[in-house]
Amino acid sequence: MELHDRVRTICLALPEVTERLSHGSPTWFVRGKSVFVTLHVDGHHQNGFPHLWCAAPAGAQEELTAADPARFFRPPYVGGRGWLGVRLDGAVDWTEITELCVDAYRVVAPKRLAALLD
Repeated sequence: MELHDRVRTICLALPEVTERLSHGSPTWFVRGKSVFVTLHVDGHHQNGFPHLWCAAPAGAQEELTAADPARFFRPPYVGGRGWLGVRLDGAVDWTEITELCVDAYRVVAPKRLAALLD
């Protein structure tokens, strides 16, 4: 299964999520408004490898980029707001990607929707 299909399956399984292109990349929204994941299959700007950007809980960006800078990075534009960049080239741990996407959803979704995951 290709990257887009895998990420789509993960994100669309969450409550009230929609997908549409944003700046030319597949992007997932909660209730059509709040972005929580963007996929850059062919890379984006200086990052010429497949990757995604996702909202992250406070402190997660710093923790993950310090622990594994070969896989995680601070993305342009949204990195200053704590978002996380995740490389999707090489061996991808889809369980981890699912956890990161669910965490991103929890960061962005209204509390009532996030509570549906519990």
